[in-house]
Amino acid sequence: MNLRTRRHKEGAEVSTESLNDIMFFLLLFFLILSTLVNPNVIKVNLPASKNNQQIETKPVPLTVTKDHQYYLNNQLIELGNLETAILNSVKEMKEPSIILHFDNTLSVQDLVDVMQIGAKLKVKMVLGTKQPNA
Repeated sequence: MNLRTRRHKEGAEVSTESLNDIMFFLLLFFLILSTLVNPNVIKVNLPASKNNQQIETKPVPLTVTKDHQYYLNNQLIELGNLETAILNSVKEMKEPSIILHFDNTLSVQDLVDVMQIGAKLKVKMVLGTKQPNA
C-alpha cells in the first residue's frame, strides 16, 4: 500500500495588521509631545559681536505695603512726594529703572498710579515677583 502523505510546509508568518495602528499612535504621541515641549520657540540666528560687554544697571527698589506705605530705597515716602523722590533717585542713571515690589492685596489701580508716574518720568518699571516655592 503506497500511501502518500502529503506534508504541508507552513512558513513562519508575522501578523502586521496591528503594526499600522501602533505606528499611528506613536506618531501622534510624538507630535503632541513635541508641541508641548516648545510651544512658542522661534529660532533666530543672532548677530555676533566682537565686543561682548554686559551692561549692569542696578534698579531702584520701590516697595508698596498693604497699608499704602511707599518705600523708595528703603526710605518711607508719601505718595504726593513720590514723583520728585523717583526723579532724584534716578537722575544720574543712563537707563533709569525701578523694580516694583507690590503687596498682592493691593488693587491694580494702585499699580497703575505708580506706573503712570514712571511713564511720565520715562523710567522703566519692572514688577518684581517671588518664585512659586518661596
